[in-house]
Amino acid sequence: MRILHTSDWHIGRSFHGFSTLDALSGVLEALVAQVRENQVDVVIVAGDVFDSAAPSAACYPLLSQTLAALADEGARVVVTSGNHDSAARLGFQSALLRSEIAVVTDPLSVGTPVTIDDEHGPVHFYGIPYLEPAIVRHLWEGVELRSQAQTMQHALDLVRSDLARRGGRSVVAAHCFAAGVDATPGVEREIRQGGLDVVPLPAFDGPDYVALGHIHGRQQLSERVRYAGAPLHYSFSEEGKPRGSWLVDLDAAGLASVRWIDLPVPRPLVTLRGSLDDLLVDPRFDGHDEHWVRAEYTDATPQPDPMRRLQARFPWCATVVHQPAGVRTDDGVAYSARVRAARDDGEIIEAFLSHVREGEGASDAERELIREVLDSRSVAEAAK
Repeated sequence: MRILHTSDWHIGRSFHGFSTLDALSGVLEALVAQVRENQVDVVIVAGDVFDSAAPSAACYPLLSQTLAALADEGARVVVTSGNHDSAARLGFQSALLRSEIAVVTDPLSVGTPVTIDDEHGPVHFYGIPYLEPAIVRHLWEGVELRSQAQTMQHALDLVRSDLARRGGRSVVAAHCFAAGVDATPGVEREIRQGGLDVVPLPAFDGPDYVALGHIHGRQQLSERVRYAGAPLHYSFSEEGKPRGSWLVDLDAAGLASVRWIDLPVPRPLVTLRGSLDDLLVDPRFDGHDEHWVRAEYTDATPQPDPMRRLQARFPWCATVVHQPAGVRTDDGVAYSARVRAARDDGEIIEAFLSHVREGEGASDAERELIREVLDSRSVAEAAK
């Protein structure tokens, strides 16, 4: 049996104010093509199908069309809900989908598999939706569920108990934060509380393969426990990280092989650094006009209207950050002390400019302008 492990589609998520629906649609079309080309039997979507518990109306057709296209290619599909999803909304839609598509959102279904046969017999697919301890602990009386780690341990114990009765090969699809992964700062919504909610790797013992979701970058925790990551970049902190899916083969004995399949990146991310003038004209930055650009300009002082000016060269410039190249040297003198020590208005203005511009005072041209303004004010006051 051949399985494609994907996750974290985040349908409806924006990228610095830009819609990603069209880009994601193209990537998911490529994923459907990979299912066809590789003769995939089962596709797993391990949570965070939507980016919001209340996605916009435009998000639903993309999901429905993609799931239908996967089924049209002859694949069975197993989808679980993640911490971004509304289990109720995702679960409601499942009743309207084709029989080849299973959407697992009910915590009480944990331990009840979707069973799919191949020439070697049954393979049991156990979907584990995202389990928030405070919401689900009342479902299992007598079991202490104060952290997600405890809750996931209990869910996997239910899986192992059911599997011991059924026998055969098995795959788990779950959405959680497992021990040993590297999170992407500012991307994954935090579901940990200290170290209590980190699920230890031994909790996943038993199944032949564990398809995890939540972490946006590709991760391998063991040969049989992996994260596929998101199919699209959603933050500049993901720059350079590959996008794709795991192609998993099971034979009669269990896990036979796992290999990575890259997905296309519609618009690569790039961070460009230099003075604003260099960013606007330097030839070394040629070739980035079709990239998502994070511009870091290193001028000592903030420059006027940098986003508009940069977008004239880089139409897809999404964010601009002022990061002065020089490091301000702190001489230990407070701003208030500088103001008190000033002998005239010119020195007060100089102290203020130095304070707000990372230690850089007035330029010669600015000093001349300041003198003119102060002189004209003195003349006006003398004439009263």
